[in-house]
Amino acid sequence: MTDIVKRSARAILLDGDSLVLIKRIKPGREPYWVTVGGGVEDDDPTIEAALHREVFEELGGKLKRAELVHLITDEVDGGIGVQHIFAALLESMHLAARTGTEFSKPERGSYEVVRVPFTAEAVGELNLMPPQLAEFIAANTAAVVSVLDTPIREA
Repeated sequence: MTDIVKRSARAILLDGDSLVLIKRIKPGREPYWVTVGGGVEDDDPTIEAALHREVFEELGGKLKRAELVHLITDEVDGGIGVQHIFAALLESMHLAARTGTEFSKPERGSYEVVRVPFTAEAVGELNLMPPQLAEFIAANTAAVVSVLDTPIREA
């Protein structure tokens, strides 16, 4: 069995009828878009906690709700990488509160927060990375909305 050596948490992040993404512009490369999220760190108590931390770091944001909806597995150096994909609702965002190395190192390029309509057509027009996530979103927009519209049941 191959070891999982890297985990990340990413959000299909909805704010009303819009999908909130990060447009990445790096020197010498065509622009591309990514969902909000990043690596799970050793001191994150859970993968969902890592997602909340990343949303705060990248957007100064808070989530209203997050539900795991998909996994993407990749071969990486030394084993397997797993991306945990959550459908999430944005509660608030304060870009002035963003933190993290991505904002203090200009050589890493720019991170522009953008909103696009949450439709298969709009997502299909973007160079959204990774391609497996773009395909999942385009094929499942109604399902993602239905997951987030489902009332939370108390146990």
